[in-house]
Amino acid sequence: MTENRDSILDIWGPRTPYFGEWPERVDERTTEEPDHWVQSACVLCSNGCGCDIGVKDGRIVGVRGRAVDRVNHGRLGPKGLHGWEANNSPDRLTTPLIRRNGQLVPATWDEAMGLLVAKSKELIEQHTSSSIGFYTSGQLFIEDYYTLGVLGKAGLGTPHMDGNTRLCTATAGAALKISFGTDGQAGSYADLDTTEAVLLVGHNMASQQTVLWTRILDRLAGPNPPRLVVIDPRRTFTAEQATVHLAPRAGTNVAVLNGLLRLLIENGHVDYDFIENHTVGFEELVKTVGKWTPERVEALTGVPAGQLQAAAQILGTCRTLVSTVLQGVYQSMQGTAAAVQVNNINLLRGLIGSEGNAILQMNGQPTSQNTRECGADGDLPGFRNWDNPAHIYELARLWNVHPDKIPHWAPPTHAMQIWRYCETGSIKLLWIQATNPVVSMPELGRIRKILEQKGLLVVVQDAFLTETAQLADIVLPAALWGEKTGTFTNTDRTVHISHKAVEPPGQARADFDIFLDYARRMDFRDQDGAPLIKWDTPEEAFEAWKACSKGRPCDYSGLSYARLSAGSGIQWPCNEEHPNGAAHLYPDHQFNTHADYCESYGYDLVTGAETSPEAYRAHDPNGRARLLAADYEVPHEQPDADFPLWFTTGRVVYHFHTRTKTGRARALQQAAPEAFVQLAAEDAARYDIAEGDLVEVASRRGRATAPARIGGIEPGLVFMPFHYGAWGQAADAPARAANELTLTEWDPVSKQPHFKYAAVRIRKTNA
Repeated sequence: MTENRDSILDIWGPRTPYFGEWPERVDERTTEEPDHWVQSACVLCSNGCGCDIGVKDGRIVGVRGRAVDRVNHGRLGPKGLHGWEANNSPDRLTTPLIRRNGQLVPATWDEAMGLLVAKSKELIEQHTSSSIGFYTSGQLFIEDYYTLGVLGKAGLGTPHMDGNTRLCTATAGAALKISFGTDGQAGSYADLDTTEAVLLVGHNMASQQTVLWTRILDRLAGPNPPRLVVIDPRRTFTAEQATVHLAPRAGTNVAVLNGLLRLLIENGHVDYDFIENHTVGFEELVKTVGKWTPERVEALTGVPAGQLQAAAQILGTCRTLVSTVLQGVYQSMQGTAAAVQVNNINLLRGLIGSEGNAILQMNGQPTSQNTRECGADGDLPGFRNWDNPAHIYELARLWNVHPDKIPHWAPPTHAMQIWRYCETGSIKLLWIQATNPVVSMPELGRIRKILEQKGLLVVVQDAFLTETAQLADIVLPAALWGEKTGTFTNTDRTVHISHKAVEPPGQARADFDIFLDYARRMDFRDQDGAPLIKWDTPEEAFEAWKACSKGRPCDYSGLSYARLSAGSGIQWPCNEEHPNGAAHLYPDHQFNTHADYCESYGYDLVTGAETSPEAYRAHDPNGRARLLAADYEVPHEQPDADFPLWFTTGRVVYHFHTRTKTGRARALQQAAPEAFVQLAAEDAARYDIAEGDLVEVASRRGRATAPARIGGIEPGLVFMPFHYGAWGQAADAPARAANELTLTEWDPVSKQPHFKYAAVRIRKTNA
C-alpha cells in the first residue's frame, strides 16, 4: 500500500512555490501493489487531472497522477485519490432490472432492451418521437455523447434531449456564446502560472477544483504572488486567501459586478483602443452601470463601499487577469446576466487571448463541456446554430439524413421543460443516464411525484441502485470510469483519453454499447438505407466526431487515440493551424460573432427572448465581442415574516454531486458523513442553536434536517450542501436533502435552475 500524503487531512498537499513553470509532484494512493498501470484522467471534478489506474488481478487497486500532464503535473485531490473505490463497491448493479408487480426484479438484456425498444416504437407510432425524452449527464465520454446525440436528433428526431449539465454548466455556455459568439473558454489553467490577479466569482475553487487551487496556493507561496478578489457570501477556504473578499447578499451578484464595472470606467482603468476596435455595446454598458455607485451597491448588497473600491483597484491596475465563475453565479438570480458581466470586466481591460489572461466560465462536472460540444443536450454538435439553416444542412449532409429530420423548428427543450412535459404527460418515456435527479433537482417532492406517475415509463442507466433508479421501470447496469474506453474534455479545453483498465462487473455494459444496441434494435437508417450509426468501437466514434467538429471552434481533427495516449492531454482546437493545440482563443481579438459562424444570435438578459437572425444580421458584430449590459433584478422569492432567512446550497470538498461514487469511498464518507446547516453566530444565538444541534430548515416546498455548523457565513443566510439524499440513511430518519427546499425556477437565458436563493425558516429540533 502506498499513499504519499493523507489527502483527507492535507487536502492540497505540500507547497511547491513557483513562478512561470509549475513543477511536477506525483500523488499516489494504492491499497495493493499494482501489476500494471493504465492511462486515464480523473472524473471527480471538472479539472480533468491526468492519472494512471493501478490494476492487480483484474481489479482497480489505486491511482497516481501523471507527471507529464499539462493540467495537474502529477497532482491529485482527495476525491481523485479515493473515489475509485466505488468501482469495487459490493452494491454495484450487475444485471438489468424490470419492474414487475410493483417490484424491480432481475431480467436479461434482451428483455430489458426489448421492452425499451417496443415501448419506443409504440410511442412513436401513437404520439410521434416527441413523446420520448432524454435526461443525460455531465459524466459520460465524447463517444457516448456523440452517439446519443446522433441517435436522438437524427434517429428519433426528438427535440427533448438535455441533461443535468443544465443544473451545473448551462450558464457557462450561454455567457460565452453571448459575449464571444460561441462556446469555448478563451484561456488556459496555465494562465494562473503568470497572472497578476485572480477574480473568483461564486467559485469556491479550494473545495471544488482542489488541484487547480493547489496551483494558486503555490503561486501565493512563490516570489510573485497574485492578488485575489473573491466574491462569495461564505468565508470559504478560497475566501480565506483573498486579498479582498466581497460577501454580498443572496441574489445581488449583478449589482456588485455593475459597481465594479462602474469603478473601472470612472477610474479610467479601461482599454479604449481595444473597446473601439474589438467590441460593441460600450455606450449602453456605461449607461447601465452608471447608477451603481459604491454607496448604492453597499446599501443593496451589504458589500462595504471601501471593499468594493479596493477590489476595483486590483482589477483595474493589474496587467494580467484570470477571472473564474461557478455555481454561486450560475445557480443564482440573473445567472447569465452576472456571468456576462464577468466577461465584461476582462473585455473592458482588453485582457483576453494572451498569456496570463483568461476567463474560465467553469464547468460543474468533468465532461459537461462535451455535452455542449457533441449535441447530447440543448446544443447542436460542433457549436452550430439552431437558427442557421446552413448549420442544419451541414449536419444533415454529415449524417446523411433529410434536414427536416433534425428537430430545429423551435428551440431545443431544456431540462426543466422536459420535466414539465413529463409532469403533464406529453413525454411518456424518460431515459435517464448517469445522474440522480431525485437528489440533485430542485423541489424534490415534485420530482418524486413525476417519476412515480403511471403514464411515464422511466428508464435509468446507472452503476448503482440510486434514489432515482429505485423509482425506475427499467434499470440498465452501466460500466464506470476505468471499465470502458473514451475521451473527454475539461474546462480549459484539454482533451484526455481514459483507457479501459478492468472489466465491468457481471452483465454491466459501457454506455456506448448500450446506445449502439438501442440504435440497432430501433433500426435507425440514413437516407440511403444504411445504418445511421456507422461506428462500432469508441475509436471509430471518435473519428466520426472529429469529422463533425472539423472547421468549427472545437476542432478535434488533429487529435487521435494514439496522440492522446502519448503523454499529456491536448487542448482543442487541434488541427493544421494548431497541430499541438491552442493555449488561447482569440489571440488576434477576432471573436466568433460573425453572423454566419456564431452559435447563437443572442438573448435579452431579462426576458430570455431570442434575437432573431434578421435583427442580428442587421447589426452583425462581425468579429467583435459583445459588451452586453444588465441591470439588477430582485430575486423572485424574498424572506418575509413566515420565512425570514435566505437559503443557499453548495458542495463540500470530499463529495461529488449526490455521493453515488464518493459516498462509497470509505475515507471520503468518513470525512463528511452527514449534511449540515451552516449558520452565522448571530443567527444561531437568536434561535438558541449550538454547534451540533439538529436544525430543521423549512421552505414553502419542503423541509430538511441536519446538525448545525456555526460561523463562516453572513448573517441572515443558511447554507446546506446538496450531496445528501436518502441513501445511507435510516428509513425513518427526517429528510436531509437540501433540494427538498429549493425553487422550481430558472434563468431566462440559460434555463439553469435557481439553487442559490430561497426563503426559509429554521428551528432547533430533537427529531
